[in-house]
Amino acid sequence: MSIAHQEAALDAAAVDALFVEARTANTFTGEVTDEQAQAIYELTKFGPTAFNNQPLRITYVRSAEARERLVAHMMPGNQEKTRTAPLVAVLAFDAEWHEKWDEFLPAALRAKAMFDGDESLRYGTGRDNAHLQAGYFILAVRALGFAAGPMTGADFAGIDAEFFPEGGRKSFLVVNIGLPGADAFGPAKTKFAFEDVVETL
Repeated sequence: MSIAHQEAALDAAAVDALFVEARTANTFTGEVTDEQAQAIYELTKFGPTAFNNQPLRITYVRSAEARERLVAHMMPGNQEKTRTAPLVAVLAFDAEWHEKWDEFLPAALRAKAMFDGDESLRYGTGRDNAHLQAGYFILAVRALGFAAGPMTGADFAGIDAEFFPEGGRKSFLVVNIGLPGADAFGPAKTKFAFEDVVETL
C-alpha cells in the first residue's frame, strides 16, 4: 500500500478507482444512461474555479448522425473508438463566461469590469478554468465506475464550426465514456516520481 493510500481520507478502493488503477481506455462497452451522464456533471460542478466562474460547457454526443459529424473531425487513430463508445462528450468553454457573473458571483459584481474590457484575460481565464474542470469531469466519470478516454487529437476549429457555429463556445477536449472494452489498455506508461517533480522551499 502506498503513502497515498495510507494518508487518504477515502478508502483504498476509492483511491484506486479514481487514481492509482484508473487508466485511459481505448475501447469501450456497456451503456451510459442519461441519469449517469447527468450525475457526471453533478459531481464535476463542485470542483473549484476562479471566481466560481464555471466556464466548462459539455455537449454529449449520442445519436449516430451527430456521432458521424464528430468522427469526421477526429484524427484517424481516434475515429473508431469515438464512433463506438457508449457516450462521447465534447468539452468546450464559454468564451463569454463573464456575462453570467450576476449568477455565479453576484456579491463581487464589480470585479466583472476587468474582464469586460480585456478579451485576452477573459479568454485565458475561461480556457484555463475549463481545463481545470475537465480534470474534475474525468474524475467524476471514474467515480461512477466508468473509464474515460480523453483526446486532444481532433480538429477543434472544425468541431466548433460543426457544433458551435455561433462562435460562443471553444472546444478543447473530446472524452469517450463507458466500461472498458476488450484490450482497452496498452502497457502502463511511466509516471514521474515525487522527487522528480516536487520541491519544498
